[in-house]
Amino acid sequence: MSEAPFAYEGLDRLLHERARLGVLTSLAGNPRGLVFSDLKRLCALTDGNLARHLQALQEAGVVEVTKSVARGRPQTLCQITPEGRRRFLEYLAVLDQVVREAAAAAKAHPDEDALPGLAGA
Repeated sequence: MSEAPFAYEGLDRLLHERARLGVLTSLAGNPRGLVFSDLKRLCALTDGNLARHLQALQEAGVVEVTKSVARGRPQTLCQITPEGRRRFLEYLAVLDQVVREAAAAAKAHPDEDALPGLAGA
C-alpha cells in the first residue's frame, strides 16, 4: 500500500480546474465539437475567460480550435482531440476513485460530525 494513498497523483492539474472541467465535459459529450458561443453559454464563461482556458487546453493538445467563416460570419469550432478524450477519461477514473474513497471514509464514521479538535468550536 502506498504511503500516501490520498495523494491522487492521477488528477491531471490541467484538467482539474472548474472551467476546464466544464469545457471538457461539454466537448466530450459533443464529439463533432461546439461553436465558441455555445460552449461559452454551456459553461457560463466570458469570452476572454473561455479563450484563455481553450488556449491552455489547445497548447496541451487536449482540444482543437478551428476558425472558419460560416454564412459570412466568423465561427470558432472547438473539439476535444483523441489525446484529450484519453486524458479526460483517465482523469474521470481517478476522480471516481476519489469520490468512492471519500464516501467510504465518511460512511465509516457516520457519528463524527466535526473534525477532531473542532467539537464545540
